[in-house]
Amino acid sequence: MNQDPFYSSGTTDEISKKILGMLLTYDSPKGMVGGRIVETEAYMGQQDSAAHAFKGRRTPSNDPLYGPPGTVYIYSIHGRYLLDVAAQEKDVPQGILIRAIEPTIGLSIMEANRTKHGVDLTNGPGKLMEAFGIADKKMNMEIFGDSKLDIHQDDKKIPAQIEESNRIGVANQGSWATKPLRYFVKGNPYVSGIRKRDFDKENHGWR
Repeated sequence: MNQDPFYSSGTTDEISKKILGMLLTYDSPKGMVGGRIVETEAYMGQQDSAAHAFKGRRTPSNDPLYGPPGTVYIYSIHGRYLLDVAAQEKDVPQGILIRAIEPTIGLSIMEANRTKHGVDLTNGPGKLMEAFGIADKKMNMEIFGDSKLDIHQDDKKIPAQIEESNRIGVANQGSWATKPLRYFVKGNPYVSGIRKRDFDKENHGWR
């Protein structure tokens, strides 16, 4: 991932929208897997009561957030691993959680990893990591593109419409919990929690 144009302008919430439609890939031991990013959440650092770096909190666990833009930040919640990318300059601990992808590469590998098919394969942050076969934090502090993980900004589909909502699973995290910092491709079946009646069955929410 060429960092400069990707991060040269924009707040973390703007970048969270910008990467929707970009191709996320992982060169896994079983082969290449990946798909289009369809859902993200922005975490705005020290000011954000739902963020891991709220009030400047810094631990060995969240240290990748303080890395340069494009740093891989993998963390675990309730035994599931989640994938985050540091979004601002070094020591500005703002990140983007990649919540869901529409799978396009290595489908059979991902289905074997999860023993699931259809939208349930990658329609959530823990699900996509399980589909990728990532169950540790060994890639933390690596840079997307220099890592086996990559976000291909030059390979992007354009969403017909981007929806916003409050973030998921942070309801008890203070005043920022209800801010509309979750972004997703409207109508894409792989967005977590989307109702079947809201599926765009023809175009999956792409232009």
